[in-house]
Amino acid sequence: MPPSVHIFPCLSDNYGFLIRDEASGMVATVDTPDPARVEEELERLGWGRLALILNTHWHPDHTQGNAALKDRFGCEIVGPEEVRKVAPLDRVLGEGDAVEVGETRFDVLHTPGHTLGHIVFRAEAAGIAFVGDTLFTLGCGRLFEGAPEQMFDSLQRIAAWPEETVLYGAHEYTASNARFALSLSEDADLRAHAEALFALRAEDRPTVPTTLAAEKRFNPFLTAPDARTFAERRAAKDGFRG
Repeated sequence: MPPSVHIFPCLSDNYGFLIRDEASGMVATVDTPDPARVEEELERLGWGRLALILNTHWHPDHTQGNAALKDRFGCEIVGPEEVRKVAPLDRVLGEGDAVEVGETRFDVLHTPGHTLGHIVFRAEAAGIAFVGDTLFTLGCGRLFEGAPEQMFDSLQRIAAWPEETVLYGAHEYTASNARFALSLSEDADLRAHAEALFALRAEDRPTVPTTLAAEKRFNPFLTAPDARTFAERRAAKDGFRG
């Protein structure tokens, strides 16, 4: 039985994610951008105690609620070693590790680029993945620590998953990402896809999650044929004001 995933906005453009394993009732959160919002959504859903925090990387907008939520629920915190720079962490996870939310198994993939220790969580059987700041709808994370070649390789590894995989990126950057993608291509299908995403945002609805199939078709960072082209596009997006 696939887990239930609840998405909610927080901070200025982050998304929070609560995962409930339906077989056991165990609940986890992916990152902790706003601990008060996590508690609020838990209570509203009636999902009970938070048992686990899955951190994708160390940036404060993903870890700043770790301490408060651990104090409140006594939950375990797992993630990459780099989290310890800024927040509590109980168990280090890296490439090849796995973590279980009840009966839902998440495999860990190391995806350096945005940060050097960034990881993503993939539940292969459920067909879902939480990709943090590595991959966004029509975009990817800025290279704050890693090299373009590292991020390109990380994205290529994600691109090898089944195309029906549902991807949960951690930010609502889609309108800007879509405008950038349109600046690179006059493809009619991309225009139609972008217009559908703009319509969602006009109604204040999330453009997350997306599918790997859509990203492989339209995301300019996943369609880049090589690391050099990726680097050029990432640099262009960094300066894009459209």
